[in-house]
Amino acid sequence: MKVGVLGAGQLGRMLAIAGYPLNHQFGFSGNSDDEPSALLGHMFIDNDSVKSLVDFADVITYESENTDIEIVKEISKIIPVYPSEKSLFTTQHRGREKALFEQLDIPCAPYQMVNSEQDLIDAVGVIGLPAILKTATEGYDGKGQFLMRDESQISEAWASMNGVESILEGFVNFKRELSLIAVRDKDNNYKYYSLVENTHHNSILRLTIAPAQAIDAEVQKTAERYMQTLLDEMNHIGVLTIELFETENGLVVNEMAPRVHNSGHWSIEGANTSQFENHIRAITGQPLGDTTPTHQFSAMVNIIGKIGKIDTVLSMANAHLHLYDKAERINRKLGHINITANSEQELNDSIQQLQEFLPEG
Repeated sequence: MKVGVLGAGQLGRMLAIAGYPLNHQFGFSGNSDDEPSALLGHMFIDNDSVKSLVDFADVITYESENTDIEIVKEISKIIPVYPSEKSLFTTQHRGREKALFEQLDIPCAPYQMVNSEQDLIDAVGVIGLPAILKTATEGYDGKGQFLMRDESQISEAWASMNGVESILEGFVNFKRELSLIAVRDKDNNYKYYSLVENTHHNSILRLTIAPAQAIDAEVQKTAERYMQTLLDEMNHIGVLTIELFETENGLVVNEMAPRVHNSGHWSIEGANTSQFENHIRAITGQPLGDTTPTHQFSAMVNIIGKIGKIDTVLSMANAHLHLYDKAERINRKLGHINITANSEQELNDSIQQLQEFLPEG
């Protein structure tokens, strides 16, 4: 099939790399011919780039939950778009996302929608402090967020939102951050990956360990139950990611993404079928692939801002380098390194060898 991708970043690039061995073709709508996906398929960058992409494709997918919902509505009248309009509509707005969690009895942080400074004052009275004020839409990697610890910060916090609709979320005391990636096809078949542990620095994911260690089988099953409920409710076709907090009282779902996800990049070498290949299989009507880990341990290290000494990576037998053909820039995701290991000691030693790619400590 001809797969069209709305966007031309690194996620589209990795979808194409996974999809070509399955005999698919790829096209991308982007802003320029030097984006990460540009050399991996047909690039449509003219004024009618979306129309050109639709004319090319048999099926359309997208890289980001910030994709214009109106564009997806129009495309879906002509050819299939996966995941569906409902998935995109829900996940691109934190208030709608939280409301769905509540509707489906999925634990999440208490929240209040905020549209003015007075709204924020009232919300603090309901939620209490500490709490996190976030833009309702378009925030990622910590952008559009303000951690509030004291009522004296109310005016500053609201000013930082630049007047846009926002959400105040109660602060969750958690032991660690986890995520679960799953895929659903058109025939209601499901595949789940192992829960993974994520470590962030300055709100940017820096390290993922797969599978997360010391996870009880019941915790994995609980996360899968939440996931299947969401997949079914949204009639979601393709990969869905949920980010969770592990707390003393169980799992709390933080947010979700209707796409392949940074915390699933380890699956390229760490699972029998990567998240990227399974997404392509799902949206093109092919059988879903096995998600069993290939090794006892895997890890993913993000390369942020500066590429660094890649020869260090290339000299390691169990490390796999993935660069995105992007120019260096502060806080920019330039690539990632996957590690596979057959013991915890091998995993820890490998991460130690890659310390130059990680924040201090």
